[in-house]
Amino acid sequence: MKVLVALPRFPYPLEKGDKLRAYHQIRCLSKNNDVVLFCVSHQELPNEYIEKIKPYCSAIKVVTLSKIKVYYNILKAFLSINSLQVDGYWNTKKIRNEYLAFEKEQNPDVVYCQMVRTMEWVKKSSKPKLLDFQDCLSKNIERRMYKTKGLLRRILHYEFKMLRSCEYDAFECYDAFTIISSADRDAIPHQKNDTISILPNGVDTALFRPRNIAVEYDILFSGNMHYAPNIDAAVFLIKDIMPIVWQKRPHTTVMLAGADPVPAVKKLQSDKVTVTGWVNDIGECYAKAGLFVAPMRIGTGLQNKLLEAMATKKPCITSSLANNALAAEDGKQVIVAKTAQEYADAIIKLLDNKDEADMLADNAYNYVLQKYSWDKYNELLETLLNDMYNKCNCKQ
Repeated sequence: MKVLVALPRFPYPLEKGDKLRAYHQIRCLSKNNDVVLFCVSHQELPNEYIEKIKPYCSAIKVVTLSKIKVYYNILKAFLSINSLQVDGYWNTKKIRNEYLAFEKEQNPDVVYCQMVRTMEWVKKSSKPKLLDFQDCLSKNIERRMYKTKGLLRRILHYEFKMLRSCEYDAFECYDAFTIISSADRDAIPHQKNDTISILPNGVDTALFRPRNIAVEYDILFSGNMHYAPNIDAAVFLIKDIMPIVWQKRPHTTVMLAGADPVPAVKKLQSDKVTVTGWVNDIGECYAKAGLFVAPMRIGTGLQNKLLEAMATKKPCITSSLANNALAAEDGKQVIVAKTAQEYADAIIKLLDNKDEADMLADNAYNYVLQKYSWDKYNELLETLLNDMYNKCNCKQ
């Protein structure tokens, strides 16, 4: 089967969750299928990035959209009462025409699209189309909205309504759907949301594995530090949780690892807090940490950072929001906390009790290896694409 994969971003480097998901899906689909890739980039891509994807794709088309054009589109989308994400970043006549020309040239059997951001390109295509919502973008924006005030809150409220409308419109444009978790599926309150198949992420156990490296930091939090939910979590960890920990364990150290830290994250740097920025081997950061803390308060989807930490056999503390998709057992495979005090108590308990920390880490490791496999879930994706193709052909 020939599969055209349409992405809003080039799937490398792997510093964002959507890129990570797309990369492994392309890699696995290419084992039994001819995969061609169409995507957008907001900057010229280094050849080394493209070379990472070439082994899995027989053709790659990247349309570059300048940042000036992006800002212009965002303004136009706002004035036209359209989604800032969907229309502002990814909906231009150039991209639509380039996509249709690429699809005609490649003549795929099916089209696999990531996120509603790609909807305007492919809606006129007559090919069988599967949309991966990935997570519920509108719910993500809604949660961020309640954490803000003033003009930004008004803008986010506007975007929430526009994205919810796009998610509803998707049911008229696509033939099949996937999403990362049942919690995200339930967050799209459409009468047809039961047609969305659950397709979780996996974890790369070759990269994320236990390593025999000396621990240098007591606590690690990782993620793209330009992403609002990660920024909020990093600030909450250092400003609210750690002062309670430092009262009892004044020498406890923290590493904040991840690309593109914004000024609010950089300001957290101190003699006890290291802000790394981009790292070539994030797996090494996990290995150097005593435990992993992900105090997520906003955002949606399955947190890859938790899968990675668990695969490296690190005890994890996180929120119920993050654990909803992970579905780990509180107290056995992770510790779930809510308030700053609860996080601090859990951190102190695990740092002071090695046996309990090791037991939690072992259980987490076994849980991830048994449940979260890229190959397993991408076999399901391939089945869904085949079923959609056969069903659509029967209608013709």
